Amino acid sequence: MNAEELSKIFNADAASAISPLVAITGGIVLLLVADMFDSLARFRKAIFLGTLIVATICEFTHLGSGPGTVLANSFTADSATAMWGFLFIVSTALAWSYSQTYYTHERRFMAEHDVLMLTSTLGMMMMAGAQDLIVFFVGLELLSVPLYALAGFRRTRDDSVEAGLKYFVLGAFASALFLYGAALLYAGTGEVSFAGFKEVAATSPLALAGIGLITASVLFKIAAFPFHMWVPDVYQGSATPVTTFMATSTKAAAFAFLLNAAFLLPESAARLISVVAVLTMVVGNLAALMQTNLKRMLAYSSIAHGGTMLLAIAGQLAGDPEPDGALHAVLFYMAAYVFTTGGAFGIISMLEADGERFTELKSLKGLAKRRPGVAAAMLIFMLSLGGIPFTAGFLGKWFVFSVAIRAGLVIPAIIGIVTSVVALGYYLRVIITIYMEDAPSSQAAPTARPLSVMVPAGICAVMVLVLGVLPGWFLKLL
Repeated sequence: MNAEELSKIFNADAASAISPLVAITGGIVLLLVADMFDSLARFRKAIFLGTLIVATICEFTHLGSGPGTVLANSFTADSATAMWGFLFIVSTALAWSYSQTYYTHERRFMAEHDVLMLTSTLGMMMMAGAQDLIVFFVGLELLSVPLYALAGFRRTRDDSVEAGLKYFVLGAFASALFLYGAALLYAGTGEVSFAGFKEVAATSPLALAGIGLITASVLFKIAAFPFHMWVPDVYQGSATPVTTFMATSTKAAAFAFLLNAAFLLPESAARLISVVAVLTMVVGNLAALMQTNLKRMLAYSSIAHGGTMLLAIAGQLAGDPEPDGALHAVLFYMAAYVFTTGGAFGIISMLEADGERFTELKSLKGLAKRRPGVAAAMLIFMLSLGGIPFTAGFLGKWFVFSVAIRAGLVIPAIIGIVTSVVALGYYLRVIITIYMEDAPSSQAAPTARPLSVMVPAGICAVMVLVLGVLPGWFLKLL
């Protein structure tokens, strides 16, 4: 490749498209350098926040249209990738903020913690903008490998080490599925880019087998049935800030890629995807009904919500008359989910830091009397997760089920609505425990009120209500 060809690939549009990635990479390098010198270590927080701010500014330049597909059709930057990038940044900021007062024995490793978190964010952005399988796989590994380490970050806790090991083993298996599927797809079509797949029909048995394996790998990241079994143990064992990170941004990155690559699936796959979505919703909600641990309950809840968003993918495949209907529905749903689940896990992390076992449902008894503000925020989050009107969760489900109904998937949509009603059984149980049950006299009232948790959780509660009552500004961004 000569200089002229290189200049056509690495042009101004390419520089603009990858500017958020460059900003995150620069922040990672600065954190590593600062950790080497005691005089610079005190700037760790400023470097992390500065990196997220610069990345946000870079993403803003892509709203409207963006530079489009660049780097020899391997990466794209437009309004959709910018919106995904904003969600990744918000999720990262929430998880990082919660971590500042959470850890006790691991404080000397916080620089490594921050580097791992930013590296995962870099991988998510690559996954969202990937236009070929190689770029996506690089992003997938940049996302996954740091998350394995973060899941086992509390090395003094057996459950954390177990969570990291379990996530690593199963995640490596999912990566192997993707690689094998990509190899079969390349053998069947001779292409690795989406542009090439659109010109060469991937209809041979070899190519279809590759598409099936790639889909299975992505469904693992979404935690769809039957690839969901790892979620409860990993969510429960991981530190709560890490659980926040996994529950929100990881799922968003997988959906961003799935929406881009959905054209690879044949139209006949719409029914199969809708069945997987329905089974995911049913299994997630029914399993959550039986949980007494809040983190496990929210883990199964996240499985159910992943199934709901997967129904929008099925609607896209089934022929939704609105071209970007599924994209807009999933983006709005994911935004609502990031603020709702991010806020709920933030409250759990704050209460956990008080020294009490606040991951158990019974530990929330009497919380409304001891901390009315925290209880009110948890009330908002539970109502939003349950899809109650005037919350972001309600409109998110409305948009997703609308996509399914427009595409003719009426029965799956009805089943999804019924499972959402069933889900109220465990969300309302949390509310009843907080407001209608008294705490035992032996339970000491928690005292810590860290601003690094209170402020982000409060912002999340406000955003849940704003998106539920005044969604127009967000929809205009789409």
